[in-house]
Amino acid sequence: MTEAPPTPAALPPNVLERADVRSAIASHDFGEVFRLARLHGKVSYAKIAEAIGYKREHIGKMARPELDGKGDRPRITQHRKILEVVDGLRIPGHLAGLAPRPWELERSATVYVPEDPSALLAQGGAGLWDVAELLRRTEMSSINSAALESIEQGIDQLARAYPYADADHLHQRTRNGLQYVTKQLEGRMTLRQHRELLVDTGWLFLLNACVQYDRGQREAANLSKAAALRIGEEAGHGEIKAWAWEIEAWFALTQCRWQDMLDAVDAGHVADQTHSVGVQLYAHKARAAARMGDARLVRDSLDAGRARLDRLPRPDHPEHHFIIDPDKWDFYEMDAYRLLGDDERAAAHARSVIRISAGPDATETSPMRAAEARLTLGVAAARTGDIEEAVGLGTTALAADRKSLPSLLLVANELDKELRSRYPREAASRDFHERILSITRGTATPERPF
Repeated sequence: MTEAPPTPAALPPNVLERADVRSAIASHDFGEVFRLARLHGKVSYAKIAEAIGYKREHIGKMARPELDGKGDRPRITQHRKILEVVDGLRIPGHLAGLAPRPWELERSATVYVPEDPSALLAQGGAGLWDVAELLRRTEMSSINSAALESIEQGIDQLARAYPYADADHLHQRTRNGLQYVTKQLEGRMTLRQHRELLVDTGWLFLLNACVQYDRGQREAANLSKAAALRIGEEAGHGEIKAWAWEIEAWFALTQCRWQDMLDAVDAGHVADQTHSVGVQLYAHKARAAARMGDARLVRDSLDAGRARLDRLPRPDHPEHHFIIDPDKWDFYEMDAYRLLGDDERAAAHARSVIRISAGPDATETSPMRAAEARLTLGVAAARTGDIEEAVGLGTTALAADRKSLPSLLLVANELDKELRSRYPREAASRDFHERILSITRGTATPERPF
């Protein structure tokens, strides 16, 4: 197979290896990528424009620093355009949270892959983790600070890709990371380095548990969550322990195990009382209380979570899965008010969630939140007699490409119940119910050890 020819704006290896370039790619800040490509790789805006089909003036405008810090710089958010940039600049797909691009597969088909695992890493077999391996080799010790930093950057990229990246691809990347990091634990290192690698492993197991549960791998997700909790205890890392309990609370919530969920929330608060995980724990408590019909506990939990959130600094990367951003609070209140039957408030929060979850060109950056918001609007529509609107919103929500099936089905079943209760003889109600059953039957994904 002939290797795909380079494009006029193919980024040189020294540019792709830079931490600031990788960070900009991971957050899809392509204007910053263009600026750094010209600064460090001598790739002109004219060549970039030629490679991706934009006008040179538009490339320059995207590459300008944000005006007065107000975010006036245009960004590329449409999925089709992101692919054009990635292909035009020859950016490996995994750096942008995407599956390998066709030109990568063509190139890899002509490359000899040696048996030595370390050489496999050097040729990109483990993606984000190959840089750490190369840095490790620069010193006689098994690991060094530069390699540890590279590992942390890789984990950060995965956590920031969680809201939108394909679940199967993200699962594979996380498993690659676990295999790489656990292998490093076999080498010689200081106690401090060993603890840092343990902590990295804990974060990867947490992310793995989330992705596995999204894919319907309940038993495997429980194993990953338990592994993270044990690592948190061994490393004395309260935040990892708290997030493991938060994940247990989420599992219990979607399985309607209310007391187990409340117990997990309490254990999470005991483990950590300073990071944003506490906000998520209060939100879970409010959602469970709403399902139990305890309006007072709902409001107390929401007030406590809001107070904790207001004391925290606004995050630089709110898309990071293990950092709770203020915009997500609408999502939590939406869920609670829908369950309490306060349709007006629930719908207002749902519309806010949908608005916040979309970029300037209407491309959704948080599709999972938006899907549950549409189901909330569907429930409100069903209660006001608009069955056509309710079914339409529900159908759109279920068709989302990126979804957490347990969470989505939890809310979809609420809409299904409303439709069957209010419109039992309508064909649309029966069709929606059959769609729910079909998805439920198809949720199981073959289990893997991790």
